[in-house]
Amino acid sequence: MTMAQRPDARPDAGSAASHAADSHDMIRVHGARVNNLKDVTVEIPKRRLTVFTGVSGSGKSSLVFGTIAAESQRLINETYSAFVQGFMPTPARPEVDVLDGLTTAIIVDQERMGADPRSTVGTATDANAMLRILFSRLGEPNIGPPAAFAFNVPSVRASGAITVERGDGSKAVKATFSRTGGMCTRCEGRGSVSDIDLAQLYDDSKSISEGAFTIPGWKSDSFWTVRTYAESGLLDPDKPIREFTEKEMRDFLYHEPIKVKVEGVNLTYEGLVPKIQKSFLSKDREAMQPHIRAFVDRAVTFTACPECGGTRLTEAARSSKIKGISIADACAMQISDLAEWVRGLDEPSVAPLLTALQGTLDSFVQIGLGYLSLERPAGTLSGGEAQRTKMIRHLGSSLTDVTYVFDEPTIGLHPHDIQRMNDLLLRLRDKGNTVLVVEHKPETIVIADHIVDLGPGAGTAGGTVCFEGTVEGLRAGGTVTGRHFDDRARLKETVRKPTGALEIRGANAHNLQDVDVDIPLGVLTVVTGVAGSGKSSLVHGSIPAGAGVVSVDQSAIKGSRRSNPATYTGLLDPIRKAFAKANGVKPALFSANSEGACPECKGAGVVYTDLGMMAGVATVCDVCEGRRFAAAVLDYRFGGRDISEVLGMSVTEAEEFFGAGDGRIPAAHKILRRLADVGLGYLTLGQPLTTLSGGERQRLKLAVHMGEKGGVYVLDEPTSGLHLADVEQLLGLLDRLVDAGKSVIVVEHHQAVMAHADWIIDLGPGAGHDGGRVVFEGTPADLVAARSTLTGEHLAAYVGA
Repeated sequence: MTMAQRPDARPDAGSAASHAADSHDMIRVHGARVNNLKDVTVEIPKRRLTVFTGVSGSGKSSLVFGTIAAESQRLINETYSAFVQGFMPTPARPEVDVLDGLTTAIIVDQERMGADPRSTVGTATDANAMLRILFSRLGEPNIGPPAAFAFNVPSVRASGAITVERGDGSKAVKATFSRTGGMCTRCEGRGSVSDIDLAQLYDDSKSISEGAFTIPGWKSDSFWTVRTYAESGLLDPDKPIREFTEKEMRDFLYHEPIKVKVEGVNLTYEGLVPKIQKSFLSKDREAMQPHIRAFVDRAVTFTACPECGGTRLTEAARSSKIKGISIADACAMQISDLAEWVRGLDEPSVAPLLTALQGTLDSFVQIGLGYLSLERPAGTLSGGEAQRTKMIRHLGSSLTDVTYVFDEPTIGLHPHDIQRMNDLLLRLRDKGNTVLVVEHKPETIVIADHIVDLGPGAGTAGGTVCFEGTVEGLRAGGTVTGRHFDDRARLKETVRKPTGALEIRGANAHNLQDVDVDIPLGVLTVVTGVAGSGKSSLVHGSIPAGAGVVSVDQSAIKGSRRSNPATYTGLLDPIRKAFAKANGVKPALFSANSEGACPECKGAGVVYTDLGMMAGVATVCDVCEGRRFAAAVLDYRFGGRDISEVLGMSVTEAEEFFGAGDGRIPAAHKILRRLADVGLGYLTLGQPLTTLSGGERQRLKLAVHMGEKGGVYVLDEPTSGLHLADVEQLLGLLDRLVDAGKSVIVVEHHQAVMAHADWIIDLGPGAGHDGGRVVFEGTPADLVAARSTLTGEHLAAYVGA
């Protein structure tokens, strides 16, 4: 038998390299036109780490998420049966000529995790499921199966007769059924109970017909709410609420649901308190619209459930313990401590379970989230924490040759933690995966095998590939990213003097350890520290109420594809009124969501066609040609432009148009000036919010808040999503705010912002219970000179001191 005929013969390296299967080593994109991409063509090497760079709005997310990842997911969905696809989202094929060499894409984005009030870090990562099994096997006393330790499972008992059919006849048999759940009956597994301030729901000096209700959306002519109370027959709608009898007040506030007829329609009448609880309090606060959240914060106080102590669990679930620790104690522990406790359990009967649980908990620590606890509500995690929590399930995965797609994984990370994140990205790559990262931080760009730089500008000025190659090539390439790659901010030679101080005394929110600190007013103060050191707890959770604080956090902007910068900022209101006044018609005509909408597409600009078993298709409306308005509305003009032309303008164009001449609208010009100040001059006024990047959305929110009255601005990582070139513009904006007499407090990890500060408050020294203390207060120069903290060491290295 010759070598070639032997079944165990292995081909040599030369023949292996020429195998046809090994030629598919690139993801090829030809002619991508998603959002602002201009026929982009790139070749991305597989099983390598590729970083996509470029200014905010240059098209990075459109290429990585909107084209490559979207098409990969769409093709995977098509492998399911038509029946299964009917229950799945059906995204349209991205606008691209050729997409070749795709592999399965796993997207690890910054979308906030489940807004359900019962969703916690433990339930989101399956750590809770493993703990429940552990306690059901080893807990003393034994109280039942894993469900008995689940705060999402209520206890159920039932008994009665069931009919059993046997042969020719049937027989009634008495049966009982019970299921033991771990849900606390008082708070229904939420951990907190609510108390409602009735004074925030209505003005008791008015009657219902006089508009007594002060609840958002409850207008006096609302058929489903106010008129149900007014015409229920149970109450006198013309009597002031304070004059209600005891029975009327009980019916008004606590009546059980009953059917009533209003104008011949059957409606449900229910007491005001249970109605508010169902309509507002059943939703998670983090998922509410800002004005609803403000109402709930005013009207409702949440306190830990007195029955379960905030643990969400029944007394039986809390009584079962392993080595003196209950499942409630385990979930309340810092994860790094819980990992040590699990490591100390030696039970051969559950050895595989302990190994799996240990691996999950160790992943939390490796990824820099060891300071969290499993009971932490998922909705309270920041975007960066949510992204790293999603990474945990992929770290130990056996899958290889997968494409992992990350959206700025370093957001929310201290320079000290970025190296750890880099190691994780390289670990995923070294397992044989393709890793695609959208990123701005030089510390992560520098580890890339391949770089794709998009630009040269943002919006319509971007959407082209400016550079492809290595880090050395980028530095020498002359692109915006290349020119700014080695930029380093210098320490200020002189700092501003504070005009006063915001006193915080005995702060103990979350992990803070009775912190006393004076935050100087009238200057730029930067609060720093490693992730989990207590920065947000200090700034967002401890500043006294009534301090006139305007807070711009990282919570997501909720908006449909009908929402755009003009509607979100309130810019469209003065524009509509000006159009209406100039043409002698109603302002509602100039809303694509109201009377002015194109009758064919209902103001959407596109028509959606449902193709049954296949993916639906969105086509530009033939009637309005995507302009969203009825033809008659477009005949009305203001300053020589119709409303669709105005919405097609960029912020910069609109600022000029509404600033002078026939189109002058001072109220609109003021809002546009703020949008330009935060670096969004390239956005078009009618661009759907769904197409904006995370950084653009945060700056849009900042522009809105800049119009609010308040002496103290609190910004949470405003450099998120900002290119190196844009950070300089942000620093100029912060300076303008301070010079205008505002006090600016910034929670930030970016060294350029630290170097630019007048005062730094550094928390630490570590995360979780190892943090929560002020380890430095002073000027950036003093911090660099002392080098006494991690932040000081990294800032000194950054400024080259």
